[in-house]
Amino acid sequence: MSEKRSPIILPLAIAIAIVAVSTASLFIRFAQQDAPSLVIAALRLTIASLLLAPIAIYRDKDELLSLRKNELLLGLFAGFFLALHFASWITSLEYTSVASSVVLVSTGPLWVALLAPIFLKESLSKKILWGMLLALIGGIFIALSDSCVWKSNIDCETVFNLQNSKSMIGNLLSLTGAFAITGYLLIGRRLRITISLLPYIFLVYSMAAFFLIFFMIIAKQSPFGYSLTTYGWIFLLALIPQIIGHSTYNWTLRFLPATFVAILTLGEPIGSISLAYIILHESPGIFKTIGGIFILSGIYLASRVQNKS
Repeated sequence: MSEKRSPIILPLAIAIAIVAVSTASLFIRFAQQDAPSLVIAALRLTIASLLLAPIAIYRDKDELLSLRKNELLLGLFAGFFLALHFASWITSLEYTSVASSVVLVSTGPLWVALLAPIFLKESLSKKILWGMLLALIGGIFIALSDSCVWKSNIDCETVFNLQNSKSMIGNLLSLTGAFAITGYLLIGRRLRITISLLPYIFLVYSMAAFFLIFFMIIAKQSPFGYSLTTYGWIFLLALIPQIIGHSTYNWTLRFLPATFVAILTLGEPIGSISLAYIILHESPGIFKTIGGIFILSGIYLASRVQNKS
C-alpha cells in the first residue's frame, strides 16, 4: 500500500480495515471448535509473518538492516503488547459472547485518549472526546444486550450476577486485550513516523509470533494435529483480519493520531454483529441496534473533526 496520503484512499482504507477485522471473531469461533485459543493466536501471527517475509526481505531488506536499536526495542515491546492482546482476547471468546468480547476489547480508545497526550503529545479536541463517549455508550448497550431482555420493561437479572464466573473471566480477558492494544497503538504511532509500513508490520508481527509461541509452549499446547478445516480458518484469520485489517490500521497510523485510529476500531463490533446476522442468522436485537447507532455516530463525529484538521 502506498505511503502517500490521499483524500480518497484514506477513507477507503479505513472502511476496508473495519470490514476485515470484523471477520476475526467468526473465524476464531469456527477454529475454536477444534484448536485451543493460544494455538490459534500463535498460528495467526506466525502465518501472517511468513506470508510477509518474502516481500519484506526482498523489497525492504536495506531498511530492516538499518533499523536502530531503539526502533528494534520499541518493535519488541509493540510485538509483546500485540501478542498479549491476541492471547487474552481470543481466549475471552471461549468464555463470553462475541458481542461482549468485541465491545470490551474495543474500549482501547478510552485508554489511548488518556495516555496519548502524555506519551505522544497529541492534543484532544472536545468533539473527539464526545465522539469517543458516544461510541463507548454504544458499546455499553451492545454489552448489555447479552444480559438484558426487552419485554414489557427491561429485564437485566443477570447483569450483576457474580456467580457467573465464566462470563466474568471472559470479560476480564477482553479488558486485558483492550489495555494491551493501547500500548500497541501508542508505540505504533511513534514507530510509523520513521519506519515504512511493510518493515514495521513484519517486525511487529514476527515479535508477536515469537511471544505467542512462547506462551503456547509454556501452556504445553501443540500447533499440530488439527483438521484441515481448522487450519483453513486460521489461515483466513491471518490473511483477512491480520494482514489486510490490522496492517491497514498500521498504515493509517502514519497520517492519523493514535486516538483517532483507536476510535475507528470501535467499528469492529458493528461489523462483527452484522456478519453474524448475515452468516449465522443471529438477529442483533434492540440493544445492539441502539448501540450500533451510538458507535457509528461517535465514529462519524470524530471523523469530521479529523478531516477538518
